[in-house]
Amino acid sequence: MAILLAGGAGYIGTHTAVEFLNAGYDVVVADNLYNSKEEAVRRVERITGKTVPFYKIDVCDGEALRKLFSEQTIDTVVHFAGMKAVGESVAKPLMYYRNNLDATLTLLEVMKEFGCKSFVFSSSATVYGTNDTMPLYETMPRGMCTNPYGWTKWMIEQILMDAAKADPELSVVLLRYFNPIGAHESGMIGEDPQGVPNNIFPFITQVAVGRRPLLTVFGDDYNTPDGTCIRDYIHVVDLAKGHVAAVPYAAEHPGSVIVNLGTGKGTSVLEIVHAFERVNNIKIPYVIGPRRPGDLTECYANADKAEQLLGWKAEKDIDDMCRDGYRWQTMNPMGYTE
Repeated sequence: MAILLAGGAGYIGTHTAVEFLNAGYDVVVADNLYNSKEEAVRRVERITGKTVPFYKIDVCDGEALRKLFSEQTIDTVVHFAGMKAVGESVAKPLMYYRNNLDATLTLLEVMKEFGCKSFVFSSSATVYGTNDTMPLYETMPRGMCTNPYGWTKWMIEQILMDAAKADPELSVVLLRYFNPIGAHESGMIGEDPQGVPNNIFPFITQVAVGRRPLLTVFGDDYNTPDGTCIRDYIHVVDLAKGHVAAVPYAAEHPGSVIVNLGTGKGTSVLEIVHAFERVNNIKIPYVIGPRRPGDLTECYANADKAEQLLGWKAEKDIDDMCRDGYRWQTMNPMGYTE
């Protein structure tokens, strides 16, 4: 039996692959390499000393996915395969709706054909929309998303909950991520965004190695202690371990469940910049720019449910995130292209 990581060559997928392999699972990766590199999968193999079958396919392609399922015995699907750039989703909404929803529907259809009954979904705190009551609990209303990317996550959650309601044997765990940053402590795998980073942390690390001249902080006039936005930053390895914890739970609990994966602590943009400087003994030049449309003042989780249901709790702190992220970038200044 194996875990299929759909979109498993990406940032979160590769870190999750390492944790599954270290926990004794077999792993199969399917990825179309739209925003990832096959080299990342090869590095997972080097870190773990284990072989990872890799299928360069689009999981929207039903025939290609059926071929994979016929060649591999898949017990659980962990679904990372989706486009994720907020700005691009606003510019190209149809592409996002088509790709992200089709990938999910095709996975569910092929899983049903092959009797695979366990599904873990890479969801997002974006589904909470503009809710300004903190911390965010899983019981809070969904919706009022600020961009098509967020709406695709909202829609996929609904699709999966409806599918689990219709099939009493299907188990679905919806993991709502907050803000994953950092990298594997080996420095061999990390975040390698294509083009200009959409998120603050890879921008900081690229400035740190001279790849970009300076960081722009979007707004310093929010109602927070230092005027910058507050987010719940979680180490990507902690996030990956959350998926490992979700699989045995799914095996024993048919139906659907929603679980936040965060630290429960808010950190401002300037706090993370200064922590990065302190931990790595480096200066990050930055300028204050105008607010970015759609940015919320603060967003952080209540993560008690993850500990109660899955026995999972974030263990790494901001210093670990800054240290490991910088190690990855210094070892791989141009990402996986070298």
